[in-house]
Amino acid sequence: MASDNTLTAYPDRINIVIPLFNDWQALGLLLERIREVTEPSLTNRLNFLIVDDCSSANFKTLPNGIGQSLSVLRLFRNVGHQKAITLGLSYLASLPDQYPTIVMDSDGEDRPEDIPQLLQTGAANPGSIVFAHRAKRHESLVFRLFYEVYKSVFRLLTGKVITFGNFSLVPAHQLRKLAYVSEIWNNYPGGVIRSRLPYTAVPLERGRRLAGESKMNFVSLVLHGLSAVSVLMDTTAVRLALFCVMMVVVSVFGIGVVVFLRLFTDAAVPGWASYLVFSFLIVILQAFLISLLLVFVVLSYRTQPQFIPARQFGDFVEKVEKVY
Repeated sequence: MASDNTLTAYPDRINIVIPLFNDWQALGLLLERIREVTEPSLTNRLNFLIVDDCSSANFKTLPNGIGQSLSVLRLFRNVGHQKAITLGLSYLASLPDQYPTIVMDSDGEDRPEDIPQLLQTGAANPGSIVFAHRAKRHESLVFRLFYEVYKSVFRLLTGKVITFGNFSLVPAHQLRKLAYVSEIWNNYPGGVIRSRLPYTAVPLERGRRLAGESKMNFVSLVLHGLSAVSVLMDTTAVRLALFCVMMVVVSVFGIGVVVFLRLFTDAAVPGWASYLVFSFLIVILQAFLISLLLVFVVLSYRTQPQFIPARQFGDFVEKVEKVY
């Protein structure tokens, strides 16, 4: 638990953005859990913004009296987890006053017990966005295996290490800056990396789902990985282009070896050497075409108009309901 001395360094208001799609039961249990495990001196500072991602079911009752207030941001359509986070942050950034803002999931896997540690780390690193680095996970072995593959591919393609998800603390004075980062629309953590805003990570254990079943499956994980890579498209394209250049160099070297053996030595050249040379030529052609495609992709990415969450979030917001 954080001490009162640590908490008094923060304003009286701390926002918590929680994206949600039909997980009302888990949300109710999460709010009760927050009341149970956090000190009143912290709980009384919390203001919850539930981003309802156009749920097909509505909440019947939610616990009252937890924190200062609870509001539900209704969206016109389902936009997905990452975009719902972006819309919630952009809405808060549009208000006259900004406060430290925590992003957490509604299912309980982001543990309420860790909120004080996020705040302490934020106080020790003023100006930095603080992410929860998952030191321990409870998902199935298959999911964890594919998640490790995702992190390895992300590092290979972008040169960046991503070991964190959405559970994070955004300092008050960084909130509006973050709302102008177009890349968070596709992937919130990747967008923060791309934004070059200062960030750090604190190792925290991932909790267990409080109710219902996870909507993250193999397809969702692949799409999540692709969205994370897409926000660093420039770097990814350069790395893929360099790989293509390496393949061309290796192919040219291979062709040179075969030609040298054929023309300048008495060594017997096997009959499949011509097929090998033809294969190398195909690799060179493919590498050239891939590099050309990457050039057009990057140029298109740089010239197309970008979605600015701070300016366009209102197009997705139906209404804001104040529960208490």
